[in-house]
Amino acid sequence: MSLPFLSPEWIEAAREIRERYSADTAPIEVAVKVNQVITEVPFDDGELHAHIDTSNGDLDLELGHLDDPDATITLSYETARAFLVERDPAKVMQAFMSGGIQVDGDLMKIMAMQAATPQDALATAVAEEILAITDLD
Repeated sequence: MSLPFLSPEWIEAAREIRERYSADTAPIEVAVKVNQVITEVPFDDGELHAHIDTSNGDLDLELGHLDDPDATITLSYETARAFLVERDPAKVMQAFMSGGIQVDGDLMKIMAMQAATPQDALATAVAEEILAITDLD
């Protein structure tokens, strides 16, 4: 199964993967709420609004915006895919340095969340399953 990144079907499949592993994941100790504006999305109206919320100890990545975010990140579809699916730090850093990622709000909280996100075997398994369902073309 290969689904377009951020399509409704992809979002549902990624949600199911995260839920399957949720009982075994270590809590994230940094509470942060970040809205995302993803531009250049090749479907719908070209822009997608999502959020990341770690305030309950889990990495909650869902559609829609939170009312009181710590920050809002605006990035392109390709950069979001490099960050969320491909896990390519070089592409993400290049986008950030060239202005392809815009942050409005508390950048330090975003960096703290990134440092506190587990990078263990379980996180790798989740990431690999999400990569396996994603159409990278």
